[in-house]
Amino acid sequence: MTDEPPLRRRPTEELPGNAPQHPPSAQPQPAGEGADPTDGGPVPLIAPRDGTPDPVATPAELAEVVARFAAGTGPVALDAERASGYRYSQRAYLVQLRRAGAGTALIDPLPLPDLSALDAVIGEAEWVLHAASQDLPCLAEVGLRPRRLFDTELAARLAGFERVGLAALTEQLLGFTLEKHHSAADWSSRPLPESWLTYAALDVEMLTDLRDALDAELTRQGKSAWAAEEFAALVRTGARPPRVRAEPWRRTSGIHRLRGARAQARVRSMWYARDQIAARRDAAPGRVLPDSAIIAAAELDPKDEKTLLTLPGFGGRSVRRLARTWLAALDDARQLPEDSLPVSPAVEGPPPPHRWAERDPVAAGRLARCREVVIRIAGEHNLPPENLITPDSVRRVAWTPPEEITEASVAETLRGLNAREWQIGLLAPDLTEALTPPTPTST
Repeated sequence: MTDEPPLRRRPTEELPGNAPQHPPSAQPQPAGEGADPTDGGPVPLIAPRDGTPDPVATPAELAEVVARFAAGTGPVALDAERASGYRYSQRAYLVQLRRAGAGTALIDPLPLPDLSALDAVIGEAEWVLHAASQDLPCLAEVGLRPRRLFDTELAARLAGFERVGLAALTEQLLGFTLEKHHSAADWSSRPLPESWLTYAALDVEMLTDLRDALDAELTRQGKSAWAAEEFAALVRTGARPPRVRAEPWRRTSGIHRLRGARAQARVRSMWYARDQIAARRDAAPGRVLPDSAIIAAAELDPKDEKTLLTLPGFGGRSVRRLARTWLAALDDARQLPEDSLPVSPAVEGPPPPHRWAERDPVAAGRLARCREVVIRIAGEHNLPPENLITPDSVRRVAWTPPEEITEASVAETLRGLNAREWQIGLLAPDLTEALTPPTPTST
């Protein structure tokens, strides 16, 4: 545990039942038991140990933070706030850090987009994040890239906890409650309200304590080496931006209702028109025009502004101002020659599982046996099946098994699907048996 001053909590008389105030530490309980480490119930956290710091927004203030964190010791807790649902980009609009001996810093990356000087002094420390894969890409954009990390959400999954949110784990393992009502706020707005800054500071307040509790639980369960492999994989790949889909417009909500390539062309044309506007405005696409409006227009194919504006989703003033843009997109789709209409994309990998029995009954049998293996082994080790192996990997190995099915060839196939060695060690022997054609029974 880190040697830090006690947390500030609500006065005892405000707590239900006059709950005693406990220090920010507790022995982790076996996963799934829902243990409450406090005698009188969890304690609400309302303020950081050192108070809520002002956001760092100038080079001089950043230099002071760099010096403080260089002098700090132990792991560094980090978090980032984005503006998903408000902005087109997934950039960070606030970066939070805490380290023993350095306290908490809130950094505004709008005026300070390059935090590489901070990275230089904390880069060799272990970074503690919750759901690291969500924050690593936007942290990398400002020059922060971990060399070692501990992901408290992933650790909790490996330990078998049913509830793996930060607030749920902090309450269960440490006996403190965190309010999460600002998680979906528009963090791109300025100035940030004091209550939002307090919320942001509290997000890193107990990460290191939580890391220690989860590390102890992983050690107790014999899973520390598994976690180390998972964290190392995150360091290698977590900062990569999400893969760009070849035809992202196909993910428009409600597109399954449309029939015909021409209607799909209308969705495609409107989707890209909206995307260009959203990118230019740095606004979430759904705030420019909701998916439901695109689908409604694709279904009806209105030819004039009056008809367009009667459709659901086209009533807002900002949407109405763009009526000519939407009509032009629909007209573009209307004039496309037949050979330019969308065609069903080539399927990458196995077909949908519900079609296996018809397409290849033998493969369907392999898939069923492989799934049984994964569920059984995951249960034996108190793991979510998807953390033992991804469902896509199970489908791929069942659809296209090695030509010669041996434990070594199955292990190599799993390795090619980015499975970690601990996963391969648990799965390869039994998956080899599941992939082997069953011996015909004599009659």
